[in-house]
Amino acid sequence: MSEFIIATNNKNKVIEIERILSPLGITAVTAGERGIDLGDVVEDGDSFAANAYIKAKHAFDLCHTPVIADDSGLCVDALGGRPGIFSARYGGEDTSYLDKIGLLLEEMKDVPDSERTAHFSCAVCCILDESTVIEVEGRCEGEIAHAPSGDGGFGYDPIFTVNGKSFASLSAEEKDERSHRGNALRMLREKLMQRSM
Repeated sequence: MSEFIIATNNKNKVIEIERILSPLGITAVTAGERGIDLGDVVEDGDSFAANAYIKAKHAFDLCHTPVIADDSGLCVDALGGRPGIFSARYGGEDTSYLDKIGLLLEEMKDVPDSERTAHFSCAVCCILDESTVIEVEGRCEGEIAHAPSGDGGFGYDPIFTVNGKSFASLSAEEKDERSHRGNALRMLREKLMQRSM
């Protein structure tokens, strides 16, 4: 294996992806690190998988080298599955995650513990060449806490809990083991391994 372009500007995602795929000898780099400007991509798909493909295809058409893109988000049962595919834009395009978390907790202030179930979902699209597209999707079940905790992770990690611990309070290895992205990337790793056998 070799270098893969990761179609994101989120350095945390790049680190997670490389951590899980590095046993295959994959080095994860952003397009920017290779001097390629991906510009803004209109993510107008109706699912995580559709948006992951849109991002991957856009990057592949510009880079002409293997690319990986993911689209992920938080789906809260008490909010009818919101924010879902709009997780990054929840509360507005330029809203910080601190504010997004505040908005979500405000929406859920009257929701009892028994109804605070949620899941993270992550769709990953890997385009190796013109005719090879690999798509996988992982998810992780959990609950929404009443307040943020932990100083690790990113995004909604401080309020998403599994067995009483927020994703932001887990070590990188613990998070990889349980997370939606970890689950999806292990599936991708398996499929890439099968191709190289």
